Amino acid sequence: MSALRVVVVDDHPVFRLGMAGLLSSLPGIDVVGQADSAARAREVVVVGGADVVLMDLHLGDGSGIELTRELVARDPALAVLVVTMSEDDASVAAALRVGARGYLLKSSGPEEVERAVRAVAHGEVILGREVAARALSALAPGRAAVRLPFPELTAREREVLDLLARGLDNTAIARRLVLSGKTVRNHVANVLTKLAVPHRAAAVVLAREAGLGLD
Repeated sequence: MSALRVVVVDDHPVFRLGMAGLLSSLPGIDVVGQADSAARAREVVVVGGADVVLMDLHLGDGSGIELTRELVARDPALAVLVVTMSEDDASVAAALRVGARGYLLKSSGPEEVERAVRAVAHGEVILGREVAARALSALAPGRAAVRLPFPELTAREREVLDLLARGLDNTAIARRLVLSGKTVRNHVANVLTKLAVPHRAAAVVLAREAGLGLD
């Protein structure tokens, strides 16, 4: 049986190199490429003929959610395994909705990563232990339902959208929330992707219709 061809996509070099090193040491797995951006990932995945892509959700030049959607649309047989710091329910749902087959946190151990890579390569859908525990908790009887606008957004993304609706630009939002400009850009990209709107103006219209950005 031929080795699984894996590409690691993450803009943090220490994590990316460490993950590539771990996977390369495992039998039957061949790391055929690495990418630190969405643009580079598009090239590497095609050239390497990847079977599995390990995908971070926050890339310097775009959203891992949108990149997953694009890659899976191009090759439905491609298995995308999200490996990220984002553990909120909305990010998990968004990733699975666009075609990811698995979702792990970066705190996952080597054995869990190996098991997940092999599982998604064989068509299974897998959630990491922490992610699965949150999903089960959300389904627990008696849990109060809280209705919020745009439940697909994380709390931070909803906060960013609210500030967009108030007319703030990325620089002002970064100052208000004490975030880096890159982080704000990632949040805005995720908001546009999850709301399926083409630009900020459309997102602002939806936000104001839902009551955000208004006092």
